[in-house]
Amino acid sequence: MTAPVFVVADFAADGDRYVLDGPEGRHAVSVKRLEAGEEVVLTDGAGRYAVCEVLGSEGKDRLIVRMPEVSEEPAPRPRITVVQALPKGDRGELAVETMTEVGVDAIVPWQAARCITQWRGERGLKALGKWRATAREAGKQSRRVRFPQVAETASTKQVAALLAGADFAGVLHSDFEHTSAPLATAELPAEGEIVLVVGPEGGVSRDELALFEEAGAKAYVLGPSVLRTSTAGTAAAALLLGRTGRWS
Repeated sequence: MTAPVFVVADFAADGDRYVLDGPEGRHAVSVKRLEAGEEVVLTDGAGRYAVCEVLGSEGKDRLIVRMPEVSEEPAPRPRITVVQALPKGDRGELAVETMTEVGVDAIVPWQAARCITQWRGERGLKALGKWRATAREAGKQSRRVRFPQVAETASTKQVAALLAGADFAGVLHSDFEHTSAPLATAELPAEGEIVLVVGPEGGVSRDELALFEEAGAKAYVLGPSVLRTSTAGTAAAALLLGRTGRWS
């Protein structure tokens, strides 16, 4: 079992002694019940981390560790961004959770034309907060020290601009009558950024696809079957991570 991961705001230590407190300290002491001699990883979620040895605890929410040094994990290459159309119910959080687990670097919520779910006002802010909290918790659970960035909700024009600036731009398309290539055979860059769009349950509309193709994106399929929007991004990301060598 790899060491559990906890999130910290900074790495300010007293010599090599660091106190993990607050909700993270409480979870380490009262839930995980970590003991002296065990190993933990502290991270800011943006690549900086420290592998620490537990020295003991104070009360129910303060874990005392020895922090020998702070390291930084290089940013992965190529960077993989998934534009995720808003699914119904809690399927969006499921998509964020599993994409985080496989290793996606950024997630962009997209208000597609055929999305049943609408993020407006307070409801939208609350939903976005849930996606970001899910990415953070899934990042910890999967032992990542670089959590995926969950962007503000994007319009179709904003997604097109994102695709235009990518080194590889693709749209997962479920209309088999439209000319699409297998994602498994696409030529992928070794550097730069890959941006992949996952449409809603009703699929990407013709107007959206035309705008994305005008921006330089191509339509791709994963295989002969159609995946749900909440699982397609994870399956596609796993394929890309394997083919780019990031899983090797």
